[in-house]
Amino acid sequence: MVERPGRRRTQQGVRAQGDVTQVAGDLHIQMPSMPGPKAGQEVEWPVWVGRVPRLAAAFQSRAATREAVDDARADGSGVILSQVLAGDGGVGKSQLAASLARELRDREDSGGDGLDLLVWVNATEPDQIIAAYAKAAEQLGLQSGVLEDNAAAADAFLAWLAVTERRWLVVLDDITDPEAVDAWWPDGGHRNGWVLATTRRHDALLSGQGRKLIHLDLYTPEEARAYLRRRLTDAGHPHLYDTDDAEQLAMELGYLPLALGHAAAYTINKRCTTGDYLTLCRDTGSTLSDLLPENADTEGYGRPVTTALLLSLPAVEDADSTRLARPLLEFISLMDPIGHPAALWTTAPALQHLRNARPGRRRWLRRHQPAVTEAEVRAALECLRNYALIAQDTDTAPIRMHALTARALRETPQPQPLPATARAAAEAIMSLWPALDHHDRELSAALRANSVQLDMHTRPALWQPTTHACIYKVSASLRAAGLYNEALEYDLTTVQRSVEILGPDHTATLTARNSLATSYSDAGRNQEALELAEQVLIDRERSLGPDHPAALSARSNVAMFYREAGHPQKALELAEQVLADYERSLGPDHFGTVSARHNLAVVYRATGRTQEAFDLCEQVLAGYERNLGPDHPAVLTARNNLTNYYNDVGRTQEALQLAKQVLTDHERVLGPDHPFTLRTRNTLVIRYNDVGRTQEALQLAKQALTACERVLGPDHPYTLEAGRNLATSYNNAGRTQEALQLAKQVLTACERILGTDHPDTLEAGRNLATSYNDVGRTQEALQLAKQVLTACERVLGPDHPDTRKARKVRNNVSNQSQDIQAGQQPSP
Repeated sequence: MVERPGRRRTQQGVRAQGDVTQVAGDLHIQMPSMPGPKAGQEVEWPVWVGRVPRLAAAFQSRAATREAVDDARADGSGVILSQVLAGDGGVGKSQLAASLARELRDREDSGGDGLDLLVWVNATEPDQIIAAYAKAAEQLGLQSGVLEDNAAAADAFLAWLAVTERRWLVVLDDITDPEAVDAWWPDGGHRNGWVLATTRRHDALLSGQGRKLIHLDLYTPEEARAYLRRRLTDAGHPHLYDTDDAEQLAMELGYLPLALGHAAAYTINKRCTTGDYLTLCRDTGSTLSDLLPENADTEGYGRPVTTALLLSLPAVEDADSTRLARPLLEFISLMDPIGHPAALWTTAPALQHLRNARPGRRRWLRRHQPAVTEAEVRAALECLRNYALIAQDTDTAPIRMHALTARALRETPQPQPLPATARAAAEAIMSLWPALDHHDRELSAALRANSVQLDMHTRPALWQPTTHACIYKVSASLRAAGLYNEALEYDLTTVQRSVEILGPDHTATLTARNSLATSYSDAGRNQEALELAEQVLIDRERSLGPDHPAALSARSNVAMFYREAGHPQKALELAEQVLADYERSLGPDHFGTVSARHNLAVVYRATGRTQEAFDLCEQVLAGYERNLGPDHPAVLTARNNLTNYYNDVGRTQEALQLAKQVLTDHERVLGPDHPFTLRTRNTLVIRYNDVGRTQEALQLAKQALTACERVLGPDHPYTLEAGRNLATSYNNAGRTQEALQLAKQVLTACERILGTDHPDTLEAGRNLATSYNDVGRTQEALQLAKQVLTACERVLGPDHPDTRKARKVRNNVSNQSQDIQAGQQPSP
């Protein structure tokens, strides 16, 4: 057996002489007997061994990766020049390697940089490598007494590579076992030899000994579109390509070259457009074998897509000493391909499920299995990473799995029943969810996305026999993040699904409808919120009884929705009843009771009972702060309301100072664009105007209106309030024409969105009457002021603070009109 050569410094003037290799200069290296050409045999250069795969149709050159390869080849810092293209199955590693090999093989040797030897090796098994090297030794005519011994011939070939002056390239394609291949890795100086390898693995061994690991990722969106366009055009069917549909299709297939190749062949064979194929792809009844059939393998990948994607699975199961890799894959395939928190799988619900799902035990012995440890989970995840079935940048970074790999797994029969896996994953999600979303916004957003994906992939597992809490948690989390329109859209879909799966009268459907009513309210659609909440209340009282906590919650919602819809007296009657019901059913200190007390304070103010509102709010705020802490959203809301109550009772400076502090707290806790923060900014504008700090009010009012329009849209109540505040600020600053123009716009919007009798609409009308009067349009001002006063007396009552303000405006306008008619200077 010929000894394997070690690493040697490459020098000019190398020639073999028996057992000694002489090198120009003083360096001598002892080497094994170096076989040369057989007597009388001339080697015909260049020498090509193995079959280089043909390039795929519409081949994409993958410019970024090629640049990385070129940079690595140009790096002269190491003796060995080896690049390893690592990537998931189907990303085109072999295609890129073939492109690079063909480019060098076919290059004219005019500049002395052509190849003398190219060996393409299928490196899945060591025996394949040995056989290819032996074939190369044979074609090179290397003399060996045991040439018939493939291993000896392979060693002879490697020894020749280490010292030859010829330019050579060896491609090790599809390395599956880095340790087994390590003994057969060529050793060559960068001046004349190059090793290029492809693999799914990411083991440290692949980047050791001077090798450069280069990750080959998916197509970029531009590459995916270019591939589809060129592929269909080259096939004579450019009309099948639609830019918008192709972009969505590439996204749906996760930009995976293998899948896009099959999809293009399918559209060509079936003469269907990219839009038709996209519809088929989104059809939940379609499987990967339908979408990417084996007969669409026009590029010679040689395997069905599902097989290619899961090719590493048997090796993973062999290498996984924890026996947790397969059940972890079942979990991960149900998650969001973009990523999910790695900590999910070390939560108590996940560990318990993994304990029961660990294969290789008899069912009756599972109760005696030892608990799964976090260390075992991490080891199993490391194994999955090494075999490229998952991607994870660090041990604690989000875990990603390609969407098609996940789909292939879901379409593969699993040992565990899907409902059990789905509910265990849902429990893991809920156990990881922050108590308050703003404590970790990024985590909450990731859990929302993964809850949606989990439901989509397992429906109706999370709905039967009861709807899992994570279904409702998504809506609550969206609202907590201030994403009101997204919450509304989600809740509309949730109600529809609950009706279809469980029926319209199921308690879970009532819960979904109640959540929808809240989202309607948060989105500013007050009348829809009220109508739905009233129906939910009737249904809950009928099915659960009037004292059930769910019925009490529904009744409390209706009271608040009455206020928001502009019915303060109805709100007052019901809010007082709700508080009495809570105190009787749950006691005076229950959180629901305290919340009902806070709601009653808000209604007291809406009905003009300002001192009662102030007293009750102070009491509630003290309890909230004691039980919830200073930064809880409920505490922030109560504190913001207290600024209004301070002002109502004449403590304007205290109101201003508290409003400034509340805004600072909201920005710190919830962020500058949260709707609660926008509401608080509106409050501070009012406080500035109340104390005559006009310029500060004007500057902040402009910021508030711009932010509300951007975040909430032009029709949200907070946006309308910001518009009213800015109009008032313009007026206070003497910019009467701008105030008038904006006041007219705001009143029109309020009448359209809230209705003519809503308190906010009446306030907008009062402001417009003032603006008319300030620009001298007294008759229009007087007519509008009288209409507003009449409506206030009817809707709010004659003694409500807003009615008194409307009466004051009417009197001012009336007096000014009389002064004008008498020919006198108008009163200030």
